[in-house]
Amino acid sequence: MYLGVIADDFTGATDVAGFLVSNGLRTLQLNGVPDSPIEVDTDAVVISLKSRSCAAESAIEQSLAALKWLQGNGCQRFFFKYCSTFDSTAAGNIGPVTDALLDALDESFTVVCPALPVNGRTTYQGYLFVNGVPLNESGMRHHPVTPMTDANLMRVMEAQAQGTAGNVEVAQVEQGIDAVRDQFATLRQRGNRYAVLDAVNDQHLQVLGKAVEGLTLVTGGSGLADGMTRHWQGRSNAAQAGAPSGGRTAVLAGSCSEMTNRQVDAYRRQAPALAIAPERAIAGELADYVTELIDWFAIQPNAPYAPLIYATMPPAELQQIQARYGAQHASERIEALFSALAVALSDAGVSRFIVAGGETSGAVTQALGIDGFIIGPQIAPGVPWVKALDHSKSLALKSGNFGADTFFFDAQRIANQGTD
Repeated sequence: MYLGVIADDFTGATDVAGFLVSNGLRTLQLNGVPDSPIEVDTDAVVISLKSRSCAAESAIEQSLAALKWLQGNGCQRFFFKYCSTFDSTAAGNIGPVTDALLDALDESFTVVCPALPVNGRTTYQGYLFVNGVPLNESGMRHHPVTPMTDANLMRVMEAQAQGTAGNVEVAQVEQGIDAVRDQFATLRQRGNRYAVLDAVNDQHLQVLGKAVEGLTLVTGGSGLADGMTRHWQGRSNAAQAGAPSGGRTAVLAGSCSEMTNRQVDAYRRQAPALAIAPERAIAGELADYVTELIDWFAIQPNAPYAPLIYATMPPAELQQIQARYGAQHASERIEALFSALAVALSDAGVSRFIVAGGETSGAVTQALGIDGFIIGPQIAPGVPWVKALDHSKSLALKSGNFGADTFFFDAQRIANQGTD
């Protein structure tokens, strides 16, 4: 095993796994830490956790359990994966988990690099930008669970973690690998525990990927993992094992991100689509409502495009729902609805699920009882098709902000190409 990845949510796990497969690494994704022996015959293992927005103590416990499992299976090199928008609260969980992993590995230094330029996430002088806009001015300021109000990653990291953070600037990255490593040494001498890495293009990530090779623990987004593994020797056909199988498709959207709103708007103009009634999902009887949704789905055509059921809504509507029912309660009830809906759709013969939203993807995957995936072809940067280990289901699990406006169409086109 070349690399063990600990990811803080489901779509974040498939995000990084997709890049590993595109670089030829045979990749297994596990949903949580296995509680029974699993034979590992891949180049990389990604363990997806639900640790992004839970209590810090729980996130640490889950992450250390994942680390222990990876070590027990012979892994000696580790990557802590979080979102390219650094999703976290003022109390964590990125900082506390990073500290716990460093301590468990008896290491005193690591890097912080959420940059993913191909998706518009860049870091300059330690500030994170989303499509050229500072993080705190982007749509992430409205995130219902982890609203981001500061673009300075050094400040955010130091507020959460035990140590101090320094910066590896763009000018140093452009001087090459040795210059970056020299800055690592300087930051260590200053007593910094974390180095926030600047990256505004793909070439920067390739330099940084090679510069971090000597570190036991690396933290960041999928862009840095891509930079690390692009020059590794893997199998060019690694994605074939996870190519989606045939069957009926359902599209489920729970994210309320700006991009998912655009994707839903584009899709519902050409495909059957039904908006979830929030009051029915949150305050009503779930079983009765799921039955109604399934009845609607059953009479919709599956071609040329599969039916969409969505809870996606603009920020103003979301704020009204949260004010009325409470943000946490509303989120939990919507997740419960999608969980029940996924099981009912599976019972009705759906074998391919396209899901938008990290929390929604986690709820759907857990409800379907899927323990792990084989990673397949990329639909968009950071979003591959994945196939359940028992091969009964294929899924496209999309982080809310990922993909183009045409993502739902693109996912079905790629799936159909693989089954023609």
